[in-house]
Amino acid sequence: MGTLSLTDYEEVKIPVPWGHISGRWHGNRTERPILAFHGWLDNLGTFDRLIPLLPDNVGVLCIDLPGHGRSSRLQPGMHYSVYDYVFIIPRVMKEYGWHKVSLMGHSLGGIISFVYAALAPHTVDMIISLDILLPIPINARGKDLDTLGRNMEKHLVEDERQEEGNLREPPAYTLPELRKVLAKGSYNSVPPKEAQHLLYRQVAKSQLYPDRFYFSRDARVKFYHHLYLQEGLAAEMARRIKRKPYLIIKGSLSPYVGRHCDEAMSILGESNPHFELHEVEGTHHVHLHAAEECAKYIVPFIRHHRPPTLNTWSLAGQEAQLSSKERRLAQEQFFARHKPSKHRSKL
Repeated sequence: MGTLSLTDYEEVKIPVPWGHISGRWHGNRTERPILAFHGWLDNLGTFDRLIPLLPDNVGVLCIDLPGHGRSSRLQPGMHYSVYDYVFIIPRVMKEYGWHKVSLMGHSLGGIISFVYAALAPHTVDMIISLDILLPIPINARGKDLDTLGRNMEKHLVEDERQEEGNLREPPAYTLPELRKVLAKGSYNSVPPKEAQHLLYRQVAKSQLYPDRFYFSRDARVKFYHHLYLQEGLAAEMARRIKRKPYLIIKGSLSPYVGRHCDEAMSILGESNPHFELHEVEGTHHVHLHAAEECAKYIVPFIRHHRPPTLNTWSLAGQEAQLSSKERRLAQEQFFARHKPSKHRSKL
């Protein structure tokens, strides 16, 4: 069996009331693909290094969320939120007539996948979550509340600017400068050498300065409405997902799969041989800068839970799924390394 080709894809435009959802359907287009969602401020290019490592028996439909990449922006006066992004999944399913969906998401995309799987578990057959499970809880000391207040004000300013038709260009940069700006904006999670995978779908050529470019995504997405889940709610959502095939890959240097996820992960993994948790050395964009290491877990997971329809194919061989014993041992070692100290605050 082979792997997907990054250049073998079909550009898609899925109509929605405010415009369209832009995407790329890689590989097999005769069967239902894996539906892939990127993270906040990113676009479908985030999967460019991972796609060529995935098995070619399934397709992968990567989309740009509204306001990101080449998808349409929401109308003036509207606000972006995680809740609304969740509704993109049933819209895509309706467009193609799917009754089931396989999900893969990084960061915001992983949160969207978790929420949708909890709301409509009967329609989900597999989830791959890249360095995320739940959103990080809001700071109880009020620091995050201050940030939310400032973001509300900034969103209104940006909304008024767009509604008034102010066509003044955002700041423009050379391509080397853009790589550095993107790396800094991601807290160096995206190395400058990998920045081109995200830039080609979210920059436009400046009309004022030759050889310079500016970010073309909707600036309002920077101030989108976050989702905050109390532990009890997150646990109940995990119970609704039950024994679904669920793969979580954590970047070793990232805080996004932390103690706040322990209860939900414990529920997802309880008596569930289809639950996997693995740690790969790297930052939040571990699937981008360490794609090969992530693929070591993603490929057998896909081949096990979305096998080819050919009767001659077998799960046996070098690419077989890790045994249940090996998987359980890896998970126990992970939880042991990340067990909270007695002296740590529970906040």
